[in-house]
Amino acid sequence: MSLWQPVAPDIWQGRDDTREASNALRLFQTVQLSDSPHPSGEGIALIGFACDEGVRRNQGRTGAAQAPDLLRRALANMASHHGHARLIDMGNIHVEGESLEPAQQALSETVTACQQAGMRTLVFGGGHETAWAHGRGVLDAFPNERVVIINLDAHLDLRHASQATSGTPFRQLALYCAEQQREFHYACLGVSRAANTQTLWDEAARLNVTLVEDLDFQQQALPVLESILSHADRVYLTIDLDVMPAGEMPAVSAPAALGVPARDLLPVIERICRSGKLQAADLVELNPGFDRDGQGAKLAARLAWQIAHWWA
Repeated sequence: MSLWQPVAPDIWQGRDDTREASNALRLFQTVQLSDSPHPSGEGIALIGFACDEGVRRNQGRTGAAQAPDLLRRALANMASHHGHARLIDMGNIHVEGESLEPAQQALSETVTACQQAGMRTLVFGGGHETAWAHGRGVLDAFPNERVVIINLDAHLDLRHASQATSGTPFRQLALYCAEQQREFHYACLGVSRAANTQTLWDEAARLNVTLVEDLDFQQQALPVLESILSHADRVYLTIDLDVMPAGEMPAVSAPAALGVPARDLLPVIERICRSGKLQAADLVELNPGFDRDGQGAKLAARLAWQIAHWWA
């Protein structure tokens, strides 16, 4: 895979506390680094999708291509508990110039191979164009099962466009399901009515998308989630970091004026992780160029840490 690059070993660095006790470990000491993009054994495959092109095409603020390694650095010094030792870093897929589609194909193929080998996949984007590739890889890995896509996001990302962007992934996945004559199961939780035009709401209604608005999240998200999970064989969770308020998450292309606080998101994420149905998760749209003292990167890394912890 010519677009694949292994992660540099110096990305995973941190404080060594093993003189205190043998189990005083941090992630940089337990993560396994792969020298190839091919799955080997069980575990959580960590894959970076270093991409700005989808955001650029969607007229957003670019910078997300730098996010995968920044998230790794933020994760490296966090404590390693039960489950974190199963994390296998399989490097990054890089988008070269405007060649988004070949990189998306490469990510899809890697995800399918990992899933079919018994691994789960944790992907660090990149913009939300990551979801078309990641979701397609999961769908291909489980062609005869009911795969439900859960998107924690202020945006529906169901845009019509002449080419793939960060705003089109779920419409692309809907079309892909239609081509395969399989049902499209998509839920967008935390969506902002102020951030989506009526055309997008109409498209969501046409596709029978399950919706929970940001204003209703605290009361409705968990009950709606229970219904979603009861009808799922497998779950793909995608977290657009702009679902959170700009005050908590400044480091995104499109900061949310209101948003859903991380404290409200975490019970939903935990329930999904502990359901036994979560096969794949990603965090997208982190834009380091707009961060404040690493605040956004630290919060995004904590979400990734929790997913790996609860997945165990």
